[in-house]
Amino acid sequence: MTHLHTPRRQTSHLLAPLLILLTCWTAGVSAGTTDDAVKRIVADNSGQLIASFKQFHQNPELGFQEFETAATIAAHFEKLGYPVTTGVGGTGVVSVFENGPGPVVLFRGDMDALPVEELVDISYKSSKITEDLAGESVPVMHACGHDSHAAWLMGIATVMMELKDQWSGTLVLVAQPAEELMSGAQAMLNDTLFDIVPKPDYIIAGHQMPFWPVGSVAVANGYRMAGAIQMDVVINGNGGHGSIPHLAIDPVVMGSQAVMGYQTIVSRLVDQSKPAVLTVGAFQAGFTHNVIPHSATLMLNLRWYDPSVREGMVDGIKQLTDNIARMYGVPADRMPTYTIKSEVTPVFNDQDLTVLATTAMKNVLGDDRVFLAGKPHMGSEDFHMLAARNPEAKVLMVEVGSGPADVLADIAAGTPPVYPHNPAFYMEPDAVLYGAQALSAVLLDVLQKEQVQ
Repeated sequence: MTHLHTPRRQTSHLLAPLLILLTCWTAGVSAGTTDDAVKRIVADNSGQLIASFKQFHQNPELGFQEFETAATIAAHFEKLGYPVTTGVGGTGVVSVFENGPGPVVLFRGDMDALPVEELVDISYKSSKITEDLAGESVPVMHACGHDSHAAWLMGIATVMMELKDQWSGTLVLVAQPAEELMSGAQAMLNDTLFDIVPKPDYIIAGHQMPFWPVGSVAVANGYRMAGAIQMDVVINGNGGHGSIPHLAIDPVVMGSQAVMGYQTIVSRLVDQSKPAVLTVGAFQAGFTHNVIPHSATLMLNLRWYDPSVREGMVDGIKQLTDNIARMYGVPADRMPTYTIKSEVTPVFNDQDLTVLATTAMKNVLGDDRVFLAGKPHMGSEDFHMLAARNPEAKVLMVEVGSGPADVLADIAAGTPPVYPHNPAFYMEPDAVLYGAQALSAVLLDVLQKEQVQ
């Protein structure tokens, strides 16, 4: 881990003098004036923000390998005068900017891409091939929009520094690695995050969403994103020749039966009134045609809101897989193994913070551009895990529109956009600008001087 500056000891550098309108805080400064300033600052920096988004998109990096992305963000923070610590949790970037009395507000942007080959024909298309953490050569694509999250994190940093005379408190900016692995936040916690960051009162993030039009946002209180587990199931067999399968114990057959059997866990063992998803994302076994392999690995992804659903799925997986192994004569010392690689809890938006954010975003974007978000998603996030030091911290996830202007009409007509994690996923670049505006407005409202007692 490299310390470029030591947080809370480094005196922030001053930027070039700001406009008089923005450098003087008085009781007469209106919300409208602040919102206009937010829009002006984002507009003035729009070229750089879009260029950074395209740079990140064309040069994607997998989880815990976001070296160039992290360096770009860290350099931007440093240039603005923020104290910076790099290498937290591997490649994470953290800045703690103390700006007077008030709450501690943590804002997170994630950086990692996915092992997906891009099929979108754009000038900044990714053609990158790299090695993953297991040493396998894979294509890489920003198929979930974290390139936009990294870019609007830079925009937010610019806005908050230029308007630092209009808010008071401690702003923590975090560029997080490995969200797709659902282990980046935990890696930062396991490292030195608690030594760097004071206990947060608020933790906020945004995520691009292609089913909202660019220029809009959506938010709702309560449960918003599901809890999740990444689990590896290793099924041990007894390898042999493909011509004499009766002398082997075939893990491919056992694994195939397990995959199909898992589907009945949700349909028959889980309360149908409670959301649950069980997906087998990968089935790895063998290397050639005529050899029965010795083992097979199933990579599972589980989603839930109710802890009892989580427990029911995990228990069901173990019972079903163990019984299949017994049926084929797997000895007791070679029964299947179960490894939880990562786990996150559901995201729950605080009601009061949701109300505040809704007003703030309407003020900067317009009433007709702030939607009430729909049903909770079965997708998951780990940013809220960064608040582990304060379980009472108020959490907020904002959905930032990244779809075309007519996407709502398309959805109504039965033609939804391509969703993330698809090789044809595309998002409107201007979502970076609106995300920076909306999320900066929320941070300013939480940190505004009028709230300091």
